[in-house]
Amino acid sequence: MKFSTKIICSLFLLVFVSSFTSKKTGIFTNRNVFFDSIKKDTILVDSISLDSSLVIKSFKESVHASYYHDKFNGRRTASGQKFNNNLYTAAHKKLKFGTKVKVTNTVNGKSVIVVINDRGPFIKGREIDLSKKAFMEIAKNKKRGYLIVDLEIIEE
Repeated sequence: MKFSTKIICSLFLLVFVSSFTSKKTGIFTNRNVFFDSIKKDTILVDSISLDSSLVIKSFKESVHASYYHDKFNGRRTASGQKFNNNLYTAAHKKLKFGTKVKVTNTVNGKSVIVVINDRGPFIKGREIDLSKKAFMEIAKNKKRGYLIVDLEIIEE
């Protein structure tokens, strides 16, 4: 009986000690690199062309941006237009409707130009709601629903 007890205790000790070894497995070896965490030098070309005569004025830096859920497609915005998640539009609490805003992801430098056509976001800490198309062009990370961005107003 003592021999079997020694074997059981030895096995238990072996399992216990082996659980503390530094074997690289699971989540620690899986190094996911999200596309919006890689700096890039290019600016995406979007549906609104840039003219060299445009004046770009800094508005806000390092603010939170989110995007519209698909359930809002087809609904009327505060400006009266029908919302379309495939256009370059956005919602802001105070900017005039029709204002063109350059939104730049602070992590990777990608930017898009959107037109303000709605009011919001109505979540504390969020500055701008982008259409899904505009958001995905500068983020490329479909798992997160917000970004840190810089906002610049385009004056014509």
